[in-house]
Amino acid sequence: MKNIFLILSFITLFIFSCNSGKSPITQKDTQVTTQKNDTIHLKNDELEYDIIIIEPGFYDWLATQPPKGHYGLDFLENRNRLWVSEFNRRVHDPKYPKTLYDQEINYNPTVNYGLDVNYLLYNYLKYFQEKYHQKLF
Repeated sequence: MKNIFLILSFITLFIFSCNSGKSPITQKDTQVTTQKNDTIHLKNDELEYDIIIIEPGFYDWLATQPPKGHYGLDFLENRNRLWVSEFNRRVHDPKYPKTLYDQEINYNPTVNYGLDVNYLLYNYLKYFQEKYHQKLF
C-alpha cells in the first residue's frame, strides 16, 4: 500500500479551464509528450489546461487499447463525466482509501476539451479501475 500511495501521490491529473465558451481544441493547439518513465504530458496553452499522468505501466497499457478514433467524442465525454464524478465523490468519502483517492480531478463537462484530453482521461480511469480493482459506476 505504501508503494501505491507513493505512485498515486505522483499522479497529477489536472484539467484547468478558464472559459467554456472557447472553440474546440484542435490537434495543432495540443502538445502531447511521452517519456520513457511512463509520464504522459498533455498541454494546451489556449484553454490553460495541463494534464500530467505519471503511472508506471500506463503508457504500455495505453498502447494496447483501441486507437483514439475508435470511440466517439460523445461517448468519451459521457463516460468521463460519470467516472470523474464518482472518483471525486470518493475523494471526500472516508470509507475509500486516500492512497487511491488522494485528490480531485478537475474536469468541467461544459468545456469542449476535444478528443485528445477525453481519450487520455477515459483510458486513465479505465486503467485505474483495472489496476486497482475499482468500479467507478
